[in-house]
Amino acid sequence: MGRLSRIRRNLRRAYESSIQEPPEPVVAEPPLDEPEPAPEVHATTMSRDDAEVPHALRLAAAWSWRLIVVGVIGYVLLRFFGTIRIVVIPLSIALLLSALLTPAVGWLLKLRFPRSLATGLVLVAGLGAVVGTLTMVVTQFVDGLPELSQNATVGIRQIQTWLREGPLHLDDQQFNTALTTGQQWLDQNTQALTTGAVSTAATVFELFTGALLVLFSTFFFLRDGRNIWRFGVRLFPVNARWRMADAGEASWQTLVAYVRATVLVAFIDAVGIGLFLFIFNVPFPFPLAALVFLGAFIPIVGATVSGAVAILVALVDSGWVTALIILGVVIGVQQVEGHILQPLIMGRAVAIHPLAVIIGIAAGVVLAGITGALVAVPLIAVLNTAVRRFTTDRRPEVPPDAVVVTPNTP
Repeated sequence: MGRLSRIRRNLRRAYESSIQEPPEPVVAEPPLDEPEPAPEVHATTMSRDDAEVPHALRLAAAWSWRLIVVGVIGYVLLRFFGTIRIVVIPLSIALLLSALLTPAVGWLLKLRFPRSLATGLVLVAGLGAVVGTLTMVVTQFVDGLPELSQNATVGIRQIQTWLREGPLHLDDQQFNTALTTGQQWLDQNTQALTTGAVSTAATVFELFTGALLVLFSTFFFLRDGRNIWRFGVRLFPVNARWRMADAGEASWQTLVAYVRATVLVAFIDAVGIGLFLFIFNVPFPFPLAALVFLGAFIPIVGATVSGAVAILVALVDSGWVTALIILGVVIGVQQVEGHILQPLIMGRAVAIHPLAVIIGIAAGVVLAGITGALVAVPLIAVLNTAVRRFTTDRRPEVPPDAVVVTPNTP
């Protein structure tokens, strides 16, 4: 075959291939069952099943089980403290006394007294002041009790006459029914209020043991309180010691400020009410003033109860005019305390809402009687300061005698 024949053959093949129809494109058929996209898994969920649960429900469930755990732990702690209340109550009283006497010990230490001697002198002086005051109160009360009983009998007869002949027009049966109802209410509430104290000091031995525990605990809290706290801080993990030391120091300062302010406010209340009782010749001015002083340690409730006792004594002994005057004095003193003394003396460091005070006192009475009411408010103040310190992000400054927070700390 010549060269010309080969060229013609190649041209023919090229022409034939160009006129052929192009093949139809192959279209892929869609799958019969296309899988649905997987649900988005949140960072806080452990599986796809958790992602199907609404976020609000997951959040509510998380809060619920955590609150249940906290509630169970709190209940167990309350039961535990209730079991050993014969130890917890004296220690609580010792802490309050230590907060009260700490400034006096610090003043003696500045005068270069040895720590043990300064602590002993302050403790003996405080104990002598308490014993002397109680002796004077009991002596005056015993001396004036016969006269008060006679005046009380006359006052009760006057009240009976007014109830029968006054606007109420009560007959003997209605009067006796009202008197019985009031007596039953008083007995029930008195028993509920003093249950904790009676159960704690059920025997003379327990009372004596509690008093000794208060004295020894107060002495060692005053002398070695900082060392005891530093030892307790070392029991926590290293990274938590700074916050524990800072929160403990702030809480202690709050307790000291609260006790000092309460004593000052109670003293002012007692002097104000006692002075008017003396001016209007109401019996037992000093014992009633001492009762007002002690009652002021239970905010709101204590001042009201002690003031009511002073008004009742004035009513029984001196008549309703003097009782109304004493009522005005008590109300005025309480208003000055609530609006001037408390904000001015205590300040923002221990500022607590009155609702929290009432709830705390009620819970304290239910759990531990009179002692619970006494300890409830300072406990709330200390916890308030501790929680606020724990939630702050600042790193506390290093005091000269701070706990060294290093892995090599013993």
